[in-house]
Amino acid sequence: MSFNLRGTLAIYKFELARTWRTLFQSILTPVLTTSLYFIVFGGAIGSRIDTMGGVPYAAFIVPGLLMLTILAESTANASFGIYLPRFTGTVYELLSAPIGVAETLVGYVGAAATKSVILAVVILATARVFVDYHIEHPLLAAFFILLSAVAFSLLGFILGCWADGFEKLQVVPMLVLTPLTFLGGTFYSIQMLPEPWKTVTLFNPVVYLVNGLRWTFYGQADVNFGAAITATLGFMALCIAVIAFIFRTGWRLRS
Repeated sequence: MSFNLRGTLAIYKFELARTWRTLFQSILTPVLTTSLYFIVFGGAIGSRIDTMGGVPYAAFIVPGLLMLTILAESTANASFGIYLPRFTGTVYELLSAPIGVAETLVGYVGAAATKSVILAVVILATARVFVDYHIEHPLLAAFFILLSAVAFSLLGFILGCWADGFEKLQVVPMLVLTPLTFLGGTFYSIQMLPEPWKTVTLFNPVVYLVNGLRWTFYGQADVNFGAAITATLGFMALCIAVIAFIFRTGWRLRS
């Protein structure tokens, strides 16, 4: 069966159009929230911390804040995108259409990842207002941002299939992702932690995402960039396997 490009584009355009219909929630709210982080952490705390690993503190937290937003928005956009058709019952039209798993994923996940990448560009521009930062490896940074957005859009798709109510869409982002991100070196270097907490922190998957992006900015991080790429690709493969199981069995989609 050939790839249904028209069906994929229809899903992609519909999901992307929702961003412009909810512009304040989709773009402005994350930007305002990130700006507050810069004011509080970059301004108040940064004035008391000179550098972190040789990088000015306000610039040090830029990759972490960017990753914090990407993870939250990618997950939220993708989960709501697939949950809404389930809630309204239009998912049955999708399941009966000549569209396979690959086309569905590219449409929903691609739209969610695109929103996150757009938001990342906006946040990087906003960060310039507060701090002078540089990106040492811009192409690798763009690649890693896209990879992270796709990985957590896949996770969001799984959450959207799992949730049986709007409140459950917030359970994992609020109770799992946000704490892991704050404990994943967003605002500090894990080298500051004493043992055994430094070792325990390495089991936090967000550590690899934050430090992978930080390496592309400044050429140094607490975790090797190759390990960050490997961890992200492994997480993507796991999510794709779970989604394949969902479509093969119809779990939560046909019930």
